[in-house]
Amino acid sequence: MSLPRCALLWARLPAGRQAGHRAAVCSALRAHTGPFPGALGRVPAIACASSSASGGSKAPNTSLFVPLTVKPQGPSADGDVGAELTRPLDKNEVKKVLDKFYKRKEIQKLSADYGLDARLFHQAFISFRNYIMQSHSLDVDIHIILNDICFSAGKSHVDDLFPFFLRHAKQIFPVLECKDDLRKISDLRIPPNWYPEARAIHRKIIFHSGPTNSGKTYHAIQKYLSAKSGVYCGPLKLLAHEIFEKSNAAGVPCDLVTGEERVSVDPDGKQAAHVACTVEMCSVTTPYEVAVIDEIQMIKDPARGWAWTRALLGLCAEEIHLCGESAAIDMVTELMYTTGEDVEVRTYKRLTPISVLDHALESLDNLRPGDCIVCFSKNDIYSVSRQIEIRGLESAVIYGSLPPGTKLAQAKKFNDPDDPCKILVATDAIGMGLNFDWVFLFCFVQWRELRPWKALCVLVCAVRSPEKNLRLKKISLWLFFLLLKAAGLHPTAEQIEMFAYHLPDTTLSNLIDIFVDFSQVDGQYFVCNMDDFKFSAELIQHIPLSLRVRYVFCTAPINKKQPFVCSSLLQFARQYSRNEPLTFSWLRRYIKWPLLPPKNIKDLMDLEAVHDVLDLYLWLSYRFLDMFPDASLVRELQKELDGIIQDGVHNITKLIKISETHKLLNLQNLSAESQSRLSAVAKSQSRRNRGTKALGSKAAEPLGPDAEEKSLASRLVQQGLLTADMLKQLEREWMTQKTEQGKGRLETGTSLKGTRRKKKEPDSD
Repeated sequence: MSLPRCALLWARLPAGRQAGHRAAVCSALRAHTGPFPGALGRVPAIACASSSASGGSKAPNTSLFVPLTVKPQGPSADGDVGAELTRPLDKNEVKKVLDKFYKRKEIQKLSADYGLDARLFHQAFISFRNYIMQSHSLDVDIHIILNDICFSAGKSHVDDLFPFFLRHAKQIFPVLECKDDLRKISDLRIPPNWYPEARAIHRKIIFHSGPTNSGKTYHAIQKYLSAKSGVYCGPLKLLAHEIFEKSNAAGVPCDLVTGEERVSVDPDGKQAAHVACTVEMCSVTTPYEVAVIDEIQMIKDPARGWAWTRALLGLCAEEIHLCGESAAIDMVTELMYTTGEDVEVRTYKRLTPISVLDHALESLDNLRPGDCIVCFSKNDIYSVSRQIEIRGLESAVIYGSLPPGTKLAQAKKFNDPDDPCKILVATDAIGMGLNFDWVFLFCFVQWRELRPWKALCVLVCAVRSPEKNLRLKKISLWLFFLLLKAAGLHPTAEQIEMFAYHLPDTTLSNLIDIFVDFSQVDGQYFVCNMDDFKFSAELIQHIPLSLRVRYVFCTAPINKKQPFVCSSLLQFARQYSRNEPLTFSWLRRYIKWPLLPPKNIKDLMDLEAVHDVLDLYLWLSYRFLDMFPDASLVRELQKELDGIIQDGVHNITKLIKISETHKLLNLQNLSAESQSRLSAVAKSQSRRNRGTKALGSKAAEPLGPDAEEKSLASRLVQQGLLTADMLKQLEREWMTQKTEQGKGRLETGTSLKGTRRKKKEPDSD
């Protein structure tokens, strides 16, 4: 092609495209007039530059890198400039060139130097090949290079495709372009520097160490009440609510702040000098005179530990009082050493002694008033409550998914000496937030291997009683005294936003995975488990939301084991994306209000799920006031629902009895069907054995229904699912049913005999 023709084609391009393609066209023309000198000779220099840029950081987990889609180029309005400068490409020859490029060991090594391991290299090549083979027109530079490789022997080498391949690889894997920036963003090695307001003052740290019921929290709260301003940070809403009530009862105005609730004591809404909050909700910018952080050993919690770390490092308070187990003293001291702050340790002893008896409960018949049975599943709670009710005793029930009001009502019922309820059946949910006045008895109904934190919760709730007798069936006490070695951290919304700026087309769940993989922490910290966050992110990924809004929805506390709650989060996000406010009337229709009292355990569990959905609405209402406008009405509705649940829990043994009766009826129907099948098999066997002699042996008789019935009945009675009266009633019904079946068979047999006689009479004649 002549130079005038090249100039004419160049002049036809718009000015913007000329500027964008000037360097590429010039390099392509140079390649057209002569081969790139020393293509392979440049490999070592490029590799050295790449390795120096990496900075010696740890290699990322490339399995987290999800390739983006690069669409092939369609027909261009300017035509195929590369084809006019050279000639059209032969797709078969191009495919051979690309296959040769892929098999080059030098190319694979060079790609590895740029962060493309075998997996990424293969994915990048597949995308690169599809892009070239499916595009109607290629960029001028790569078109000319491919033309020279295919048709001009000696002018170009397949290695000259590497810059274009690398450019394409960075398009589908943008993380390769910004690895250093991502490492800086995810550098979590100096968390104290995240809180400049706290570093600007010298704080006094006081650690109140001691077992539960030793008075350590009492002394810290006294300092809190006597201060001009203060903040209490607790692990549970119940504890924050308790301090809120105690503070106002003592004449110290105090506000309440939790994820789902804001209560201001000032009628005009003015913020009080004291605030009781859950640890996640504490402000790290508001100055206080005294701050109390309760249960500081939870800083090790794999899911929520980041909240205690944030409070410990970030609270702007002149005095910070920490309450917790002695196992956390060394770690807190080391963390405060990095901030230049000393830790004063005050040790307390239990006000009343506690001892562990060397024998177990062995039977529920040995229960005494004031005893508590700790279980580790709802099914165990239902079973134990039913067995206690059979023995003529009344029990209170507490487990994690109950609303806070119901938990308090059940605890009050158990602690009331005038109430006939003298037994408590609970899960480890009573480990924090509830105090009891009576003796505690622990019987692990079904012993399982416990995680250290769950075992620690058991010990905490065990020693909350002022009495001193405990009876443990089987437990390893050494688990309770694990030393804490690291504090939890959590990426902030700002850090995730900066990550998303560099990786704009990456999903939020994948962003979290890459952030955790790139993050750098020292031995004093760890990144908390973010599985729940990722679960919510994947749940609402297809809904169009801004990154900040999506992040807030993903931090909403939900129980991912409850399908209705998960679907509600999805529905709320969908309504938000449509810019449709979630009004009170809409919510009533969604939950199908009014709800009926529970008739069985399943109904009770459904009501608990609805209560959690209302909690979710309230939580979101404080983040998006315009889209969730009816928080006050929803709170009143939630109180009404709480009352319905309380009535259901009060009658839980009746609900359990109804549920077990339904199961028993299903079991009886199944047993009757099995018996009919067994009888049919026995008759068939009897017909086959008819006419044979049984000399020296006795034919095996089929298992009668009475034996199986007796075994099943004894098992049901032992489990407390049947009483003696119920068993007698079932026996009467069984005998009646068997008698009626016998009469029916007799009548049927007589009718058949008569029919056979009638058939034989004509023959005799």
